[in-house]
Amino acid sequence: MLQIQVLRDNPEFIVERLKARNFDAAETVTEILELDKAIKGCKNDFETHKAESNQLAKQIGMLFKNGEAAKANGLKARTAELKELNKSTTDKQAELEGKIQELLYSLPNTPHSSVPIGLAADDNQTIYEEGEINNAQEANVPHWDLAKQYDIIDFELGNKVAGAGFPFYKGKGAIFQRALINFFLTEAGKAGYTEFQTPLMVNEASGYGTGQLPDKEGQMYHMKVDNLYMIPTAEVPLTNMFRDTIVQESELPIKVTAYTPCFRREAGSYGKDVRGLNRLHQFDKVEIVQVANPDQSYQVLEEMLEHAKSLLTKLGLKYRVLRLCSGDMGFTSALTYDLEVYASGQDKWLEVSSVSNFETFQANRLKLRFKNAEGKSQLVHTLNGSALALPRIVAALLENNRTEKGIKIPKVLQPFTGFSMID
Repeated sequence: MLQIQVLRDNPEFIVERLKARNFDAAETVTEILELDKAIKGCKNDFETHKAESNQLAKQIGMLFKNGEAAKANGLKARTAELKELNKSTTDKQAELEGKIQELLYSLPNTPHSSVPIGLAADDNQTIYEEGEINNAQEANVPHWDLAKQYDIIDFELGNKVAGAGFPFYKGKGAIFQRALINFFLTEAGKAGYTEFQTPLMVNEASGYGTGQLPDKEGQMYHMKVDNLYMIPTAEVPLTNMFRDTIVQESELPIKVTAYTPCFRREAGSYGKDVRGLNRLHQFDKVEIVQVANPDQSYQVLEEMLEHAKSLLTKLGLKYRVLRLCSGDMGFTSALTYDLEVYASGQDKWLEVSSVSNFETFQANRLKLRFKNAEGKSQLVHTLNGSALALPRIVAALLENNRTEKGIKIPKVLQPFTGFSMID
């Protein structure tokens, strides 16, 4: 959530930066500032009434002391009137603050100055590419055919039990999944991240805290009876651990990680791009999150990007890094890098990670601050990244590592699988 003080100080800047996202914020910002002025009016009225009430209290006390009860009782009627006025003023202020909060929730984050201006994915910038295609076979085979050939993923059984987008992994396929999770968590631990096992459901406050609500309400699975949401990513519980918290500057950066299943409705998704593992309603992912000093957050972002890149390098996958343009970034992000792997069986690039700096956008919602050297509290920056999401990694590894004898397991995974080939 954007800070109200920033809008007060430089509304033109906010409107101009949000234009880069193809978002016209002029009317909303104007309305917020008008409501803000009205709130200041309420506060002034409250203080005026309070001062008059305090003065009357002193006069009433003196009148009773001097035996002038009639005059004192006459003034007490005015104090009762002032009390009602202040109650009305307080109620009005709360209503205005609620309207401002709702409007602030509707505004996306302002993009960092390095974000390329663009409308959609075609305007993203490729800034790095690495790796070679491992598949020596002449004919490319998509992973859904390989999964059936080697009997490791059952899409039809998942459709029977839950519906499309909920596959069963079986035998070596299930072990392969577990191996990837263990590998990613082990690497995160080596990089200094503290591992957590988090809830798979969160409350509404947590959804608002990290920005999934109200922006992506329709994409989240919602248990209406309990008003709980299935998590779309471990970012939500990991970051909300710090909601309503003040941390010490010496604690920063705080580095946490978790493996969780992730749940996304993916409403409106259809066609060839959702076939097989390309887009699921339930999938596994290891997430890394950092809470950082604002002065260091972009250095932290680059470190997190390098960590995600190192995983792909160790897996031997051909991949590229994209700097997302202003029109393709997520609602809460100030700067995002996407990592995509090449899947030979489909002859296409598949996104497997996003690494983002949210600056103060989430922290302002979360009321997450740190005490600086002067003892003053200020908002932290929050960052997160996929390290990594499994489905498309599995798809690429199956398609790229196909040999005449079967699917070759990358060496870094073999200590976790206990086998070197899916055959």
